[in-house]
Amino acid sequence: MAGKFLVSLTNAKNDADKATVGFVVANAAVASGQETVVFLNVEGAYLASKGYADDIHEAGFAPLKQLMENFVEAGGTLWVCSPCYKKRELDEENLVDGATIVGGAKLVEFLSLGAASITY
Repeated sequence: MAGKFLVSLTNAKNDADKATVGFVVANAAVASGQETVVFLNVEGAYLASKGYADDIHEAGFAPLKQLMENFVEAGGTLWVCSPCYKKRELDEENLVDGATIVGGAKLVEFLSLGAASITY
């Protein structure tokens, strides 16, 4: 039985290294058969907007946009913190493919099912 794994991503361009490593770990988790969710919150919410991650590329890693696309294509789940997205006045019609805006209850439900969690 596959386990559950959550990557809570609180960074974007403010710390591109953490944003990138978060998706590297998420890709490793989903590739190993874990039911994997990336929760974009705080500054990480910006990553849910189309075009935002296009120019983020940390040395030694694949471009962040590619890591995000690979994660979704591999079956990973991409959740976006609703109040974080609204606070930043981001357009809900401009979400990256595969992203879903959720509230805290959804996150709590996933964690209560035994998901391991890591934060970047």
